[in-house]
Amino acid sequence: MIKKIFRFLWKAALWFLGLSILSVIIFKWVPVPITPLMITRVIENKIDGNEAYLNHDWEPLENISSNLQKAVIASEDGYFLKHWGFDFKAMQKAFKNNSRGKRIKGGSTISQQTAKNVFLWQGRSYLRKGLEAYFTVLIEIIWGKERIMEVYLNSIEMGDGIYGAQAAAQHWYRKDAIDLSRNDAAGIAAILPNPRKYKATNSSSYTNKRKGKILRVMRQTGTIEY
Repeated sequence: MIKKIFRFLWKAALWFLGLSILSVIIFKWVPVPITPLMITRVIENKIDGNEAYLNHDWEPLENISSNLQKAVIASEDGYFLKHWGFDFKAMQKAFKNNSRGKRIKGGSTISQQTAKNVFLWQGRSYLRKGLEAYFTVLIEIIWGKERIMEVYLNSIEMGDGIYGAQAAAQHWYRKDAIDLSRNDAAGIAAILPNPRKYKATNSSSYTNKRKGKILRVMRQTGTIEY
């Protein structure tokens, strides 16, 4: 009986390993059509009796303003182009803040967020975090930074039912993603911690503070080279 269970678990692990690597290879070239978060949001809205709105338009990275690329790096992951998927200093700082009872804050990089958004469910379990680390390593090795940024900017939530740079640019500023100004990009990046609560076009103390900080960092950022 024990041997059968072990054999089953071994086969399941091999299947998972093969399918996970295959899926990462496929999405290196194929646009990600939908993510687990998008599905979750639609289900949540239906349960709450709200309209299941989902706006998602895929654009290649060359059609997304470099201003937005700089803005999300300034906002979410200052060492994105330098690390190999994990910012251990940020993780250590987040752990210290959380252990002191301060507002829970993660140390996730853009690579980790992309791995979670594309392949996994939302949550804080050790299993999910372990799988997130596994997929982060895979996409760093197989995709590389440029593809990670492309998938990230096409998949993340940028408003209530708004996913990806093109949909966000149209929703917030009535323009294409390639035409986003520095100010526009900072406005979108400022709401990423809670895009369903805050609005990129509204001035609140929270968004103004974040937007100002993002703009200051962007001014110091040179050309992005992947």
